[in-house]
Amino acid sequence: MSQPPKTEALSIVIALFPGVTHLDFTGPHQVLCRLPGAKVTVASLAGGEIEADGLVFARLPKLSDIEACDVLIVPGGFGTTEAMGDRDFIAEIRRLADGARYVCSVCTGSLVLGAAGLLKGKRAACHWAWRDQLALFGAIPDPSRVARDGRYITGGGVTAGIDFALTLIAELAGDDVAQGIQLAVEYAPAPPFDSGRPETAPPKVLERISAFYGAAMGDRVAAAERAAAVM
Repeated sequence: MSQPPKTEALSIVIALFPGVTHLDFTGPHQVLCRLPGAKVTVASLAGGEIEADGLVFARLPKLSDIEACDVLIVPGGFGTTEAMGDRDFIAEIRRLADGARYVCSVCTGSLVLGAAGLLKGKRAACHWAWRDQLALFGAIPDPSRVARDGRYITGGGVTAGIDFALTLIAELAGDDVAQGIQLAVEYAPAPPFDSGRPETAPPKVLERISAFYGAAMGDRVAAAERAAAVM
């Protein structure tokens, strides 16, 4: 009796860099690894270990060892400032994006996509504190929790990664599958405060957090300008 033909797994690659925010990728990873037929690979430029907010992610393959992928995801983090100027990392992002069906990001990962020259004329989401910098790369800043423009699907800040992942699954496998995974992980956010957006946060809270991010704003803007100049 003949065997049914084997179907190749859907290849999803999450590209890490030093200084990445781990929830930017662990949230989506937890959701995406439940997608039937998907193989999720977390990789970095050098391979080995990546430290993220006190956690160490080990035994990562090198991005250069991955021939191609169906979905490329770039998370964000304070390390975005250096990642935008890392020519080797940006070259790998360009290479993998070239053959991917979907090119995606979470949080400030969209700045990395911008630095790779992938978002010109595209709507893209980003963390609220850094969103305006997308314009330096010719992108159109979008305040949505998840923004979609053709094959580009980008999530807003940090926790928006789960919303992004469910949006991606719905695109890949349909709403029913996405809703089933949402139920399986009991994703029904009900935070105790309505302070998750600048528009709803108390003024004193917004002022304090804006000052915190403002301390790194000059370096981030300068890095984005340098990256935009060599796109």
